[in-house]
Amino acid sequence: MSSGVKNIHKLSAAGVLISLGIIFGDIGTSPIYVINAIIGSHEVSKELILGGLSCVFWTLVIITTIKYVILALNNDNRGEGGIFALYAIHRRFKIKWAIIPALIGCAALIADGFITPPISISSAIEGLKLLNPEIDSVVPIVIIAMTVLFTVQQFGTNVVGRFFGPVMTVWFVMIGVLGGIQIIKNPSVLEALNPYWAIHLLTEYKGGFWLLGSVFLCTTGAEAMYSDLGHCGKQNIRLSWSFVLVMLLLNYAGQSAFLLDMTGKQLHDHSPFFMIMPSWFLPIGIVIATAATLIASQAILTGCFTLVNEAMKLKLWTNFKVIYPSTVKGQIYIPAINWFLFIGCVTVVLIFRESSNMEAAYGLAITFDMIMTTVLLTSLMLLHKRSRILVFAMAAVFLVIEGSFLISNLNKFMHGGWFTVGLAVLLFFALWIFYEARKLRAKHTEFVEIDKYLPAFNDLMSDETIAKEATHLVYMSMVNDKNHIDSNIIYSIFRKKPKRADVYWFVHVDISNDPYLATYSVDTIIPKKMFFVRFRFGFKVEHKVNVMFRKVVGEMVANGEVDIVSRYPSLRKHGMFADFKFILLNSRVSIDNKLSPWEQIVVKGYRLFKSWALPTHEDFGLELTNVEYELVPITVTEEIEIKLERIRN
Repeated sequence: MSSGVKNIHKLSAAGVLISLGIIFGDIGTSPIYVINAIIGSHEVSKELILGGLSCVFWTLVIITTIKYVILALNNDNRGEGGIFALYAIHRRFKIKWAIIPALIGCAALIADGFITPPISISSAIEGLKLLNPEIDSVVPIVIIAMTVLFTVQQFGTNVVGRFFGPVMTVWFVMIGVLGGIQIIKNPSVLEALNPYWAIHLLTEYKGGFWLLGSVFLCTTGAEAMYSDLGHCGKQNIRLSWSFVLVMLLLNYAGQSAFLLDMTGKQLHDHSPFFMIMPSWFLPIGIVIATAATLIASQAILTGCFTLVNEAMKLKLWTNFKVIYPSTVKGQIYIPAINWFLFIGCVTVVLIFRESSNMEAAYGLAITFDMIMTTVLLTSLMLLHKRSRILVFAMAAVFLVIEGSFLISNLNKFMHGGWFTVGLAVLLFFALWIFYEARKLRAKHTEFVEIDKYLPAFNDLMSDETIAKEATHLVYMSMVNDKNHIDSNIIYSIFRKKPKRADVYWFVHVDISNDPYLATYSVDTIIPKKMFFVRFRFGFKVEHKVNVMFRKVVGEMVANGEVDIVSRYPSLRKHGMFADFKFILLNSRVSIDNKLSPWEQIVVKGYRLFKSWALPTHEDFGLELTNVEYELVPITVTEEIEIKLERIRN
């Protein structure tokens, strides 16, 4: 691991501050709407208030703290976290089924990215109605705030984190102090720490079990926290969380203490979060809450960027342009995803309009992601030979709790949950089609022994009746073996159009499960005439093949392995460098193939997704002036047999 990565993970005041800014925004602003969602239209009662608070307390302790902060952060992939980090480790163990929970979790988390910014920002800005009850709608203000949020993403999480860190520190201190004041006034609220109240609410209170759907909102940011592990490191996250947890519990308990004095009443449109603020402090509190919810929204965006980037590097999704706004590894910005989420978030605001309506759509999809994380964590600990009794006991506790959350959240489906679930299903379907298409392509891409073609290569290189394609001809190869070569490359060089060159290069890029690995090796097939270059990049490393390849060639020239001075006498006389040309092959299913309906969907879907993708030359960092694209056929079914009889006159 590079020193840059170690510095990210090293415990420091700056690391803690950045963690507060880019990781805990979502889970840190949940007090604005969680207690309000639990109460809803119910009449305030002691069993409801203490039961709801008890459920929140034990959810934050068991799910957020034990599962994510303690267990999940210990099961990282060389410093990286999230559902795809768990999948990458399983792939190392050749566990094929792990792709299913990984894709479900990815789809659910991205779907959650469409609802988190609208509900967080709306719930804060709606506090303006307490100052001015005549405000009919805050939708325009919410959309303006989101426009600012999505625009600043391009500056990177490092810059954003340094700016947001101090703001979130103020936020957490504020909610802790406001809650602490109310606890001092009514300390009996601390009875809620007894799990009896949670059990009583779920088993005795009418409709109490279904309130778990609202309780779940207190932990929805936990998965994003795990996904952002690579940005800040587990030490900084754990220290930050100890502070955040205390402040959250103080505020939840403070709101509950305040509500205990309202027994027998209903909240109507009032928010207990803003009700505990002194009237003189309310304008300040609304401003700070709005700033904090903007940061909360940013946390899920950072998680989405990380997820999509890892999916691309693991060849689970088509390539988009990735921008690295700072020199700190792991800090990325994906414009296509940023504005895709922006359009989706604006659509959510226009459909649901108020945070209370959005609560029904919030949380259902992310429950699936949490369950998938539990499944992969359990499997991983079994692979690491941990005590089976302890592992299954832990899994049972988590799955019972998260299964209960899922069942209770299903009650939201017809009231708005259909939106995020439907979106998650569509995203999963798209991811699965792309995955199946990659498997189909890999399955039917043939590899041939290169030794059989060496005599033909030697004859081609000396055949001056064929116009020279380039002095150095470079092919990007799928095969990771110096003894074999893609049949498509053989087709391109010998059959489609004979391509004579003085030197042939076959370059393969292998994506490693090690996030920041960057190595290469060179195998000589024909001395000074044919080489196989293998690059190994971690899934977090930018693929600058053109730069890397030039460096490799330079080192080989210095070692006397290859000559890059022009082979044309007039140019060689003056020491001119030889020309290089990259050939990028795009395979297309042959029209002679008879595809099943599912295969047709896979092929057409893959073509559609690839049409959105970053061009291959940009993805590999190749100079377009030296690149040529070429279509080659691929056969995915057996040859069609047609009985054809020749008639002779």
